[in-house]
Amino acid sequence: MLKMFHYMKERWHYIVMIILLLFVQAFCDLSLPDYTSKIVNVGIQQKGVEDGVPETIEQKNLETLLLFMEQEEQDTVLNAYEIEDEQYRLKKITKEEREELNSILGIPELIAGSMKAEELQAAAQMPKEQREAFLGDARAKLEEIPDSIITQKAVSFVQEEYKQQGQDMDKLQTNYILFSGLKMLGLAFLAMAAAVMVTFLSSQVAATLGRNLRNSVYRKVISFSGEELNHFSIASLITRSTNDVQQVQMLFTMLFRIVLYAPILGIGGVYKVFQTDASMTWILALAVVVITLFVFLVFKLVMPKFTKLQYLIDELNLVAREILTGVPVIRAFSREKHEEERFEDANAKLTKTNLFVNRCMTFMMPFMMLLMNAITVLIVWNGSHAVDAGNMQVGNMMAFMQYAMQIIMAFLMITMMSIMIPRANVAAKRINEIMETEVSIKDEENPVQPKEEQKGEVVFEHVGFAYPGADGNSLTDISFSAKKGETVAFIGSTGSGKSTLVNLIPRFFDVTEGRILVDGVDIRQMPLHELRERIGYVPQKGVLFSGTIDSNIRYGKEAATEAEVQRAAEIAQAWDFIEEKEDGVQSAIAQGGTNVSGGQKQRLSIARAIAKNPEIYIFDDSFSALDYKTDVVLRRALKKETKDATTLIVAQRISTILHADKILVLDEGHVVGQGTHKELLKSCDVYRQIAMSQLSEEELADE
Repeated sequence: MLKMFHYMKERWHYIVMIILLLFVQAFCDLSLPDYTSKIVNVGIQQKGVEDGVPETIEQKNLETLLLFMEQEEQDTVLNAYEIEDEQYRLKKITKEEREELNSILGIPELIAGSMKAEELQAAAQMPKEQREAFLGDARAKLEEIPDSIITQKAVSFVQEEYKQQGQDMDKLQTNYILFSGLKMLGLAFLAMAAAVMVTFLSSQVAATLGRNLRNSVYRKVISFSGEELNHFSIASLITRSTNDVQQVQMLFTMLFRIVLYAPILGIGGVYKVFQTDASMTWILALAVVVITLFVFLVFKLVMPKFTKLQYLIDELNLVAREILTGVPVIRAFSREKHEEERFEDANAKLTKTNLFVNRCMTFMMPFMMLLMNAITVLIVWNGSHAVDAGNMQVGNMMAFMQYAMQIIMAFLMITMMSIMIPRANVAAKRINEIMETEVSIKDEENPVQPKEEQKGEVVFEHVGFAYPGADGNSLTDISFSAKKGETVAFIGSTGSGKSTLVNLIPRFFDVTEGRILVDGVDIRQMPLHELRERIGYVPQKGVLFSGTIDSNIRYGKEAATEAEVQRAAEIAQAWDFIEEKEDGVQSAIAQGGTNVSGGQKQRLSIARAIAKNPEIYIFDDSFSALDYKTDVVLRRALKKETKDATTLIVAQRISTILHADKILVLDEGHVVGQGTHKELLKSCDVYRQIAMSQLSEEELADE
């Protein structure tokens, strides 16, 4: 899965921005419970007074507090205030200095607040030693009182102080709550803006990943030789290029929004919990352990099914592809019912596995919700006892509850992603399997350029070939040469290796023995592009691409002029039927050429090769769908066109190759005869038998 990040490197700045925005969003989300706590504790319970540090205090009241402090504490307090008109005013101090002042003033304010005026006067008149002894005893007793109670008493002292100064406490409380509320609104809008930007940027990054993955998979598959294509089925390659890429893209869309955000939120929540109240962290630890065990069990159960799921999609695509491409044959043999059952079987297997996975995953959300509600009840139960005992404030309990929910929510997010992560992980492995497949046919590091003086020459030197995984050779010890302007034909029974032989020249497969030379260079040392640029290839089964007749003829030479297109069509005997069409060469061709006949498809395939004007023509049984008259006319026109080119023809009909300069007769992968038509009739039994099966006695007698 980590290898997928390589395909997003062009968007690295987006990823950095996403991470920064996630921290901003987490900061805002984690700050809100703290403000909720302050509104309850400070705004409602403490009437807007944050702590025991008064902003202003009467001189006489501060001097009373100083009586119950040690000398060092007195110096700290006096340094923090400046006197003005018999009133002390707090200077600008840091948060840490304020916390220190609050801890110093808390006990003196509690003592002063609990004593009457006469008792305070008596305490002021005590000798220093007696007052210090009294203070020591009081501090020893107050250590047993919870900090929250001391803070409440200190706040009460400050409230009374403000009332004596004539301040409006209701206004102070209202202003505090409104100001805190405005801060919360600001944080909420900032979190929303960050979340929107993260979603936008995540979609951009994931879309880039999907595009780059599809391009990379396509380029890799295009570079595959027949050996690699045989390893992966066509249906599997299509699934990996579409469904698998989509699974990975969907995961990365959610990855930045959830998977990266969840740990930031969870860790931040834990940090905030310890700052709020650490006494109930055992509840969170218990929840995390339960969630981890549950997710582990689900993963253990479901992960193998996710792997199976993708391969079942391959199987369904394979069946659907076979049925759709073979509809005419299926109808001709009345096998619709059988094919429906095949598809239903594949579909049922996929559905069953999908249902199993989804049923397992449906337990996750109810379980997590049950756990969240149980945690809430547990926090309220423990928190209420702590509030009752004076060890915790109500606002702190509420904040703890919110932080706990955020931590659980972080795990819930990851749990929800666990539905996507295993399947996307399987998809990523399948994509990597393609990307990491070593291409067996590729350019040499130091390619050799062909020789111009041997242009169009093809030489086979003791060539042998075996298909990957095959028990024996398909071709054995094939040797011949074809010079510029010559026509060399290959004939033999079905399965004798004719098509295999000519498919070795463009390096669809590589020879396993011997070597093939084109223009004096071993084709394995020649750049692939250079080799294939020299070849005009017409396959056994005519292949046309969706577009127009014009685009198909220009396929091998986009820069071909209209005159060259017409000339190629005329030589291929395709111009007559092209002219009959309403749009001529601009007539549409359906996918696979399904809207033209087999003969028309072959002629257009031949025209495509002619338009390229190569130095070597390869016709792999490319005249089989033509009637005899068209075949004769086409070959005559082709002979004129290819007089300066080398022509290699695979044929089933002897009439197609009668006038070839050289004919190779193949039988079970061996050359059993080589020569002209007349020579072979005399010297080769296999050829003579083929000729007798196709030609009349008169034709044989003429020969």
